[in-house]
Amino acid sequence: MRAEKKSKSRAKAKVMKKSKQSIDKLIKEGNYNSKTKEVRVITGKKLHCADWQIEGILRMLFNVLDVNVGRDPENLVVYGGFGKAARSWECFETIVNTLLTLQEDETLVIQSGKPVAVFKTHKLAPRMVMCNSMLVGKWANWEHFWELEKKGLIMYGQYTAGSWNYIGTQGILQGTFETFASVADEHFGGTLKGRFALTAGLGAMGSAQPLAIKMNDGIGLLVEVDEKMIKRSIEGGLLDAWTANFDKAVKMVREAKRKKKAISIGLLGNAADILPKLLRKNMIPDVVTDQTPAHDPSSYIPSRLSVKEAEKLRAEDPKKYVKMAMKSMRKHVEAIVSFAEKGAVAFEYGNNIRKNAYDTGFKKAFTYPGFIQAYLRPMLEAGRGPFRWTSLQGNPEDIDKLDDVIIKEFGYNKRLMRWIEKARKYVRFQGLPARVCWLGYGERARFGRIVNDMVADGEIGPIWVGRDHLDTGSVASPYRETEGMKDGSDAVADWPILNALLNTCAGATWIAVHQGGGMGMGYSTSAGFGMVLDGTKETEEKALRLFTFDPGIGVVRHADAGYEISRRIIKEKGIKAPMTR
Repeated sequence: MRAEKKSKSRAKAKVMKKSKQSIDKLIKEGNYNSKTKEVRVITGKKLHCADWQIEGILRMLFNVLDVNVGRDPENLVVYGGFGKAARSWECFETIVNTLLTLQEDETLVIQSGKPVAVFKTHKLAPRMVMCNSMLVGKWANWEHFWELEKKGLIMYGQYTAGSWNYIGTQGILQGTFETFASVADEHFGGTLKGRFALTAGLGAMGSAQPLAIKMNDGIGLLVEVDEKMIKRSIEGGLLDAWTANFDKAVKMVREAKRKKKAISIGLLGNAADILPKLLRKNMIPDVVTDQTPAHDPSSYIPSRLSVKEAEKLRAEDPKKYVKMAMKSMRKHVEAIVSFAEKGAVAFEYGNNIRKNAYDTGFKKAFTYPGFIQAYLRPMLEAGRGPFRWTSLQGNPEDIDKLDDVIIKEFGYNKRLMRWIEKARKYVRFQGLPARVCWLGYGERARFGRIVNDMVADGEIGPIWVGRDHLDTGSVASPYRETEGMKDGSDAVADWPILNALLNTCAGATWIAVHQGGGMGMGYSTSAGFGMVLDGTKETEEKALRLFTFDPGIGVVRHADAGYEISRRIIKEKGIKAPMTR
């Protein structure tokens, strides 16, 4: 009895001590500069919060801002044009102060990047729930969003930026790798060796393209209008070489094709100008796609404008800017369609450029497919998707040990083994050391148990686990993840909301729901989560539920739509789906 009282007394003292902490402590430790607004990752074994569940949230918030590769870091933009981690710096500092004093049985509520409440819940509940940029259907458009954003009432979360799941370029890299690997399997006998892949955009998401093409042994020509983005990709080891000379770039591609040399080449220029020029020269790629920020016309640089000229026009006459950008997107898509008609394998990588071209009057815009519909849907049917994790203590050895676990436990997946081999060779960590792997139903729960046991045994430090919102059952996006569903349910957004509700029931460390994401306002609804594996028994129980429910609802969603792979898994795994035959 005395021991129990002492334990409760110590716990109370611990909470009281934590309640006195503030962001000043992190400023002194060099993790945040309140004057310059620079944020640096928090590493090491020392806790700043009540426990690792809350500490993990804090560290992932700092991580997304440290690996920030957006065009406007001073305004908390992480990536994707204007995907933010918090609504304002005042909101950021309040979030941090709240996390530093949050208790183990409380839940922080965040509305579009603004902390609005803390409620007493219970230890098994999520420590945080958040919702970003959700607008009622009729008003879910850019015009209304920007009115609210100017008033400081809303924030665009852009999937992993606003839910603090961003791990740098690697986060999109494996999905891009998987896509090009699927293209190679489908059309070129399993390799891009000697094949020319043409694409554009080296922003936060697009910068994964050159390395993904190279990892599949291909030759990539990457068109980018912003020299800073090209140089950043070179410095980050993502791009091999670059030039501003069109003829030189063509010569480099032809030489690489002759030698069948895997290489990525950047070309400074505007895709809307360069692609038609390549077409006139009859320089037909084997594969053509695009990752410019076409989802947001105000971020797409119009034809024949420099970046500075575009910034000036955007500020002075935003309506004229968008009109010019839309016309440029039409030119861009017209060229892609022409390449496809001449034999190139063409696909959209989910940035809504086909829809924008269609809206300007180009009726053939949808003659080439989206990447999910064309290549990745079978993986989503099987509950497979982009699982990711970080070492919360910042120890690269933790990631090495978990790579070894992947090799040992999932060696039957040869493409996954190739990914691990290539990632170890080419991927540079940004912020907290991280890894992403596409794991499926059953595999995620098995991996989660192993990781939590390793943390409990002291083999590794606490690990954060999450996933991209591009996953089996977490998103409704008719021009991307749910394009061309077998039963026509492309726009049904019930599924990601059910995903979030289930993951809340499971006890994820935090839950996030978004509208917009990579497709633009009104074009998608998605749900994400974060889970901190701290080695405790209660965490293991929550993680096993979470890592089963999360891909499980995706399998059910696809089975409900009539996909045979999902229906087979339901029977094999004994998932209770009463109306699935």
